[in-house]
Amino acid sequence: MAREAGTRALLDAWAVGDPDEVLRLRDLLTGLGRRSFGMLLFLATLPAFIPIPIGGAVSGPLVILIGAQLLGGMRRPWLPKFLAERGPHRHALASFDRRISPLLAWLEKLVRPRLTWLLAHRAASMFTGLLLILLGVLLSLPIPLTNYLFGVLLLLFAFALLERDGALMLVAWVAGTIAVAVFGVLSGNLAAIGAQWLGGLF
Repeated sequence: MAREAGTRALLDAWAVGDPDEVLRLRDLLTGLGRRSFGMLLFLATLPAFIPIPIGGAVSGPLVILIGAQLLGGMRRPWLPKFLAERGPHRHALASFDRRISPLLAWLEKLVRPRLTWLLAHRAASMFTGLLLILLGVLLSLPIPLTNYLFGVLLLLFAFALLERDGALMLVAWVAGTIAVAVFGVLSGNLAAIGAQWLGGLF
């Protein structure tokens, strides 16, 4: 989110038009500059809120891809062509907006640019990327009743990146580390699973 164009304002604008039109990711990210990673993460999290098991299987690999690029120090997200030319339908964005509108409204009141120096460090991007990779792996796994939990947690990361909110990122780091520790143990050998996912992506 940024003051000149908040996330809800963007969702409202994108929802206007043919409900069956596919909004390509490369078009949605155009002109967002340094906000691109945050917006891509926001969009990647969307399927996790769809009340079907496959939602995490869609969001998870996208989150892993974003995390790997942050870990690698990239300044702008890269998408393979087959992903860049795809994206959500307008009606899916409108439905998503309605479903989590109260959460988005609360987040937009909470976040603002602060502790921006923290996010400027390469180490911060790398740590964020590492946590996103691990959370993406967990989201991809069939762990019952966790899609919404991981979805909300990933929204914290997305809004922190969008608004350059270092304080919110600190909260996301703590919550993300706890989630990885708890659900990583419950789901078995997380490191081995993560290595397999990364090997498949690259």
